[in-house]
Amino acid sequence: MSQSLECGGSEQIPGIDVQWSRKYHTTNKLSTTKDSPQPVEEKVGAFTKIIEAMGFTGPLKYSKWKIKIAALRMYTSCVEKTDFEEFFLRCQMPDTFNSWFLITLLHVWMCLVRMKQEGRSGKYMCRIIVHFMWEDVEQRGRVMGVNSYILKKNMILMTNNFYAAILGYDEGILSDDHGLAAALWRTFFNQKCEDPRQLELLVEYVRKQMQYLDSMNGEDLLLTGEVSWRPLVEKNPQSILKPHSPTYNDEGL
Repeated sequence: MSQSLECGGSEQIPGIDVQWSRKYHTTNKLSTTKDSPQPVEEKVGAFTKIIEAMGFTGPLKYSKWKIKIAALRMYTSCVEKTDFEEFFLRCQMPDTFNSWFLITLLHVWMCLVRMKQEGRSGKYMCRIIVHFMWEDVEQRGRVMGVNSYILKKNMILMTNNFYAAILGYDEGILSDDHGLAAALWRTFFNQKCEDPRQLELLVEYVRKQMQYLDSMNGEDLLLTGEVSWRPLVEKNPQSILKPHSPTYNDEGL
């Protein structure tokens, strides 16, 4: 992997202000997030509301250390169970740090979307996943020998781009395939995708992946964080796969 950590130039993660006007195939047969059951608002007491309004985390369904362990496993699945080489090849991406980050960001975002459906515990887990992601990004930069000043500067820029990308992806997943393709074109492809088949492939991948994550049991995800990813290219991407139930002991391990 190239040691280019700069987020500027041709590899910069873009904002969300460019409009989409390309024709491509759609994947209407795959379910969208709008079709998924929406989370029920969790009832909390007055004391919990007060301490959370002050910026603290109130009592959760499971202990925080269990959720942190599950969050670490879930983030690890984003970087260890994803076939980065396949993405580099199919999407014609350079083998650089920024390409790795864009692919990781996409998978982290899909995990965040899924876990936000699990109430306050799921939202707490989301914060921990993002925390582990930034720790990993910083550690990889140091291992690559990036100057500490440049690393800090790029971390700030990547953080801003991360939240812009999350906003764009959130809007895209709640829209039709045109909206999702626009978000992927702006962020994942840096507005430089000339082949509509690549966009079609990514839209299909996100839709089937979200469908697969939605089929996973929320309790299992909160306790284990175990996530597997469907291949980028499949013979029958519109098939519905039933995830395997994870095994864990009474401590959720």
